[in-house]
Amino acid sequence: MYVKRNVGWGLIVRYAWKRVIFYTLYAGAIFCIYHFFEWHFLDIPFQPLSVIGIAVAFYIGFKNSQSYDRFWEGRKIWGGIVNYSRTWGIQVLSFVQSDDEDFNKRVQKELIYRHIAWLNSLRVQLRQPKSWAIKENKSVERLFDRHGERNPSCNEAKNYVSPAEFEDLTNRVNPATQLVKNQALEITELKKKGIIDGFQEDQLQSVLEEFYNLQGKCERIKNTPFPRQYGYFAWLFTTIFILLLPFGLLDVFEKDIIDVGPRMREWYLFLMIPFSVLISWIFSTMDSIGDNSEDPFEGRINDVPMTALCRTIEIDLRDMLDETDLPKGIQPKDHILY
Repeated sequence: MYVKRNVGWGLIVRYAWKRVIFYTLYAGAIFCIYHFFEWHFLDIPFQPLSVIGIAVAFYIGFKNSQSYDRFWEGRKIWGGIVNYSRTWGIQVLSFVQSDDEDFNKRVQKELIYRHIAWLNSLRVQLRQPKSWAIKENKSVERLFDRHGERNPSCNEAKNYVSPAEFEDLTNRVNPATQLVKNQALEITELKKKGIIDGFQEDQLQSVLEEFYNLQGKCERIKNTPFPRQYGYFAWLFTTIFILLLPFGLLDVFEKDIIDVGPRMREWYLFLMIPFSVLISWIFSTMDSIGDNSEDPFEGRINDVPMTALCRTIEIDLRDMLDETDLPKGIQPKDHILY
């Protein structure tokens, strides 16, 4: 998630430089053919092009709205994970009470650490790329590769569970699901031993059920691609509009050129190129904004900062255990919080 208030020009250029170069060369070539070769039949009336532009703008607006809904739903889900994680922590600390203080601390730490393992396992699973995920240009991909946060190692749970349990997780299809199951089995065992009563068991199992619900919601977004009838045709319509735009601007500047002095006529017509590039960049950027919001768990610049949220929860839970060697919060890298 980008956390700087204003998007830096370096980042804008990193995303847009290839397209801007193409738009400049394309508009420049059309201008040269029109002006120097005098192919004046190339211009087209701007009125139908303006209708196309309005339709494309509405279509992109709808697509971007739905893409943002996917991101915001993902952020709300992780907000629920944060809240229920704290609930899990206080319930474990207040319910797991026996006459053996060392036993209490060991079980409390085991239950809370296993939950931290679940958080990180879920984060890793959600970060694994899908075939339909957006592919950025090499300049942007190098930025993400330098940060190394998109596809972290699947060994994130190793430091929070026993070696035997971790070995079992490596053979599972969905480690996060298995970790919640192990929590439930241990809660049941505590009930059998009389450490917790039936009401306390029900409360703890209810929180585990909510973790499954939240995990399932994340997986629903992750495993459901943004409907391609909106994503693909928004790109297609934008491309058609951009390709027709220089021809329509020739018509606009050609009609107004009679009001310009003879010495300025060539320069005035030349303005078609920068205006064409600017309008093309605006429309293509609007389309790209939606593309970058439709998959909120990929670890890109506009995605849910799961790494930072996992670390925040870990700090809170370990602080509840009265630990002093707490890890530091995740800091942004190049103004990107992962």
